[in-house]
Amino acid sequence: MREFLNVPEIFGSDVFNEATMKQRLTEEVYNAWKQCVTTGSPLQLSVANEISEAMKVWAIEKGATHFTHWFQPMTGITAEKHDSFIAPTGDGRVIMEFSGKELVKGESDASSFPSGGLRATFEARGYTAWDPTAFAFVKDGSLYIPTCFFSYTGDALDTKTPLLRSSKELSKAAIRILRLFGDNETIRVIPSVGAEQEYFIIPKDFYAQREDLRLTGRTLFGAPAPKGQELEDHYYGTIRTRISSFMKDLDEQLWRVGVLSYTKHNEAAPCQHELAPIYDNANAACDANQLVMEILKKCAAKHNLVCLLHEKPFQGVNGSGKHNNYSLSTDTGRNLFRPGQTPRQNAQFLVFLAAFIQGIDEYQDFLRCTVASAGNDHRLGAHEAPPAIVSIFLGDELTAVVESIINGTNYTDPEKSIMRIGVDEMPPIPKDTTDRNRTSPLAFTGNKFEFRMLGSSQSVTAPNIALNTIMAEVLGQFADELEAAEDFEAALQNLVCRSLTEHQRIIFNGNGYSADWEAEAAKRGLSNLRSTAEALTSYTSQKNIDLVTKHGIYTEAEFRARHEIYVEAYCKIIKIEARTMLDMVRHQILPAASRYTGDLCERVLNKEKLGVPAAAEKALIEKLSTATDALYALCEAMEGHMTDVPKDYEAATIYYHDVITKDMAALREQADILEQLTDKSYWPYPTYSDILFY
Repeated sequence: MREFLNVPEIFGSDVFNEATMKQRLTEEVYNAWKQCVTTGSPLQLSVANEISEAMKVWAIEKGATHFTHWFQPMTGITAEKHDSFIAPTGDGRVIMEFSGKELVKGESDASSFPSGGLRATFEARGYTAWDPTAFAFVKDGSLYIPTCFFSYTGDALDTKTPLLRSSKELSKAAIRILRLFGDNETIRVIPSVGAEQEYFIIPKDFYAQREDLRLTGRTLFGAPAPKGQELEDHYYGTIRTRISSFMKDLDEQLWRVGVLSYTKHNEAAPCQHELAPIYDNANAACDANQLVMEILKKCAAKHNLVCLLHEKPFQGVNGSGKHNNYSLSTDTGRNLFRPGQTPRQNAQFLVFLAAFIQGIDEYQDFLRCTVASAGNDHRLGAHEAPPAIVSIFLGDELTAVVESIINGTNYTDPEKSIMRIGVDEMPPIPKDTTDRNRTSPLAFTGNKFEFRMLGSSQSVTAPNIALNTIMAEVLGQFADELEAAEDFEAALQNLVCRSLTEHQRIIFNGNGYSADWEAEAAKRGLSNLRSTAEALTSYTSQKNIDLVTKHGIYTEAEFRARHEIYVEAYCKIIKIEARTMLDMVRHQILPAASRYTGDLCERVLNKEKLGVPAAAEKALIEKLSTATDALYALCEAMEGHMTDVPKDYEAATIYYHDVITKDMAALREQADILEQLTDKSYWPYPTYSDILFY
């Protein structure tokens, strides 16, 4: 009999969520926690003790024996240290204990996490602090407690802390705007995020045979398969039975820990797939995406598969990204990026829209930096992902509204000379009124902006910190101006019109892949930071430092530390990839080609002894020898260049991009030529045909 999966019953069943807290805590303690979440007020130790006891009992009932403070250091992934609940009784027995103090604060060795110079290696102490706004959950026999991570001196060593800071700043600025429009009910404005995740799934045995996949997450070599994605038969196609089984298991595991996994389908490239969640608040969504990436890998392994999260695992087919759907919601349930039903509501919508457009235009470089990585360099601008130029797509109808405001014409009544914001009607802008424009980095899709530049392997926190902070800054400026105005309606009209006029250059509804757009963007004065090496030079500009320090998102030291970490990570990744390539060429590719060439030579000799022509073999030998010599020479050249890498990471970043990545491209091109010449039985690892069309 087929097993029935009761989704409503299992969803969140392994999460100590609000419903569970309401059931297991006293009303007084539950209300204290709720007050803490709503207003940010501190929790008393007695309250934390009762929560920890209820949490422990619930977790043990779920089979947990340990607890861990689950945090997100500046590695882009999560970290955890597990402690058991056991405590000795003195008579050789144990009891299960978990105190409020253990719940609220933990201590971890921070010496091996990247800090960007915020602490010395010998200063090992790091602290974790419970994030009461994020729910604890049980997984793999442990109680996971989402926490912030900071140093002995109080510096943020994680990604969650600045995200929480940015969300708070955004809420403060947005509330000021809402009060001006007569909204006295909203207490908080919450950034909402839905992070779509693209990934590749391949058989584990093929993965195990490829050193490049095992060490770098992508294929550093590989001639194109005779077939790629040109027939467009994989996109939204029938899901393979083996993959369908994996996806079913994946959904169940995600649902149990409260991840709102909603959509699953085949993506454009062979073996590529996508998972999309339902919206959640930014903090929960960022936590959830980390769980998605972790469970994707674990679940794939369970099915004898491997999940590849690299942005470009296979050359010549689509890479993987992450679409960050961003919106703002009130605690009363209103979406501030949704056009309203009345002129007054639409006036409020236009203020938030103008703030977003202005903020993206003014801080386009900052936003671009948050998606800069060695892996993402293979995608951005490669006609499969948005270009490296930041722009906003609004769609025809909303663009017409914006232009009517800028040009002083009326959208709904051409006889009027100007569209009066807050008085005249806007046309209805239904959700999905236009195509989302897949070539656009930031597309308005009816009630949200889809930020499409993120890499598939990265944490979504940094881009959302940037979006929150940018919005907080511009909304704060708007609030200052409107609060000081004697005539609110006139000031509102002037502000929105001026903002849209001054920042309309960032709006582009055309084909972002075209060469014409690149030229047009340059005329408009938009930046085009094509690579990570180029982008990171602008990360710590004074303008960006002023922005994040003004709002308390980072101290200057914290911000500069992150820049140092990004630069160092880029250099290390390219170095590992280059060394892996050299190792594969010397120990796998050259010996295989040489062995095949030698066997061909022996065949030629045997044929000549018999007086049989061997023209084909001789021609192939000549091609193989030429290609082998060329590959060896390129290998020698790259090895020499690797010895000249500057010791300073800033200079090394430029050198790796300008010299080593070009060496790597040349080495790959030559090795792929050799692959196409060599008998497959000699080739040392599975080919693209083997892996993508297994």
